[in-house]
Amino acid sequence: MVLLLFSTSLFAVVPAKFSGYNNQPKSETIMFSTLPSKNGIEVKFKKGSTGKAIVIIYDSGKNVLRKDVLSDAKSLEKGYILTSLDNGDYTVEVTLGKEVVKKAIHVYMEGQVKTFLIKS
Repeated sequence: MVLLLFSTSLFAVVPAKFSGYNNQPKSETIMFSTLPSKNGIEVKFKKGSTGKAIVIIYDSGKNVLRKDVLSDAKSLEKGYILTSLDNGDYTVEVTLGKEVVKKAIHVYMEGQVKTFLIKS
């Protein structure tokens, strides 16, 4: 009987969470996309969003490369050209009110063209 209870408890153990994925919930207020010229990213805010937005671009060493304070998110979008960045990994952090969204960006050369990848 004790063996039966012990074997049943083994199956009741909750498995550990796999943390290899981006567990950050998808924002419906702050969105990222590529610029039409495909040489940078565009940060967009949901229509009706209000308040001060802060956009910070960090390098892999957590050094701030650019900090942009948008006085009112009603402007709805702002583009950032990435072609002047060295090849490597960067983080774009956007704060609007209490919502913070971070995206990893990888900048690299594809042939003769500097390009980037927004990691999800």
